Amino acid sequence: PDTYFAVYHFRMPCHNQQVNNISSGQEHPMKQVRFANSTSNNSVPGVLSNSDPSHVTVQPVNNQENLGPQLKLLPLNDQIRELQTIIRDKTTSRGDFVFSADRLIRLVVEEGLNQLPYSECTVTTPTGYKYEGVKFERGNCGVSIMRSGEAMEQGLRDCCRSIRIGKILIQSDEETQKAKVYYAKFPPDVYRRKVLLMYPILSTGNTVIEAVKVLIEHGVQPRHIILLSLFSTPHGAKSIIQEFPEITILTTEVHSVAPTHFGQRYFGTD
Repeated sequence: PDTYFAVYHFRMPCHNQQVNNISSGQEHPMKQVRFANSTSNNSVPGVLSNSDPSHVTVQPVNNQENLGPQLKLLPLNDQIRELQTIIRDKTTSRGDFVFSADRLIRLVVEEGLNQLPYSECTVTTPTGYKYEGVKFERGNCGVSIMRSGEAMEQGLRDCCRSIRIGKILIQSDEETQKAKVYYAKFPPDVYRRKVLLMYPILSTGNTVIEAVKVLIEHGVQPRHIILLSLFSTPHGAKSIIQEFPEITILTTEVHSVAPTHFGQRYFGTD
């Protein structure tokens, strides 16, 4: 007798897909990043109020801190929220800290790459069929702000094996407390490239502002700079956008208290 096989299809939620139904009119979290301001109220997405990811407690931001579409947040879900919690927890071991930080960095880098331009292309599959797809347009590079920005370099290389990465060393002057540039090295044609600027914690924004000024001195247009960050304060993001309105900031959270211990914990110098 013939043998019949029954095939059952189970739809499993993706890691950043909400399990519960999404109400009509709400953008799918897998399709587009959240903006830090809302058209209905000036607020910044905050922490989950309960286990239901559709209920979010927001942190109010006044009208003067309405930062506009230049500031983009990753879609908030339980996975990202857990990683943020582990990084902020003072009892977290260094091994768990680095592991969670690397995971969060990878998510930010992936979304950062999604902001870069693509072009359509056609490829031939092994079975001879034509497939309409997309590919990166050439002319991208990374720049890390030392030292904490170097923690994000491996995440970028894991996604783009051949990408070139420059470095900037900026430290605060002991007397004036102003950010001062001590070292900068970029690809020779950086002025032609779109730049993924990496700095995990935005506190005051002063360091990033100085770094962007150096990039501009090397011919980079602010609109070609995408700042990749893990955590930001409203003041830090506002300072950067006011100075450079065309820059794009991508982060996972805007909160008045930033985990400024990140660099020390990640590199084990705390």
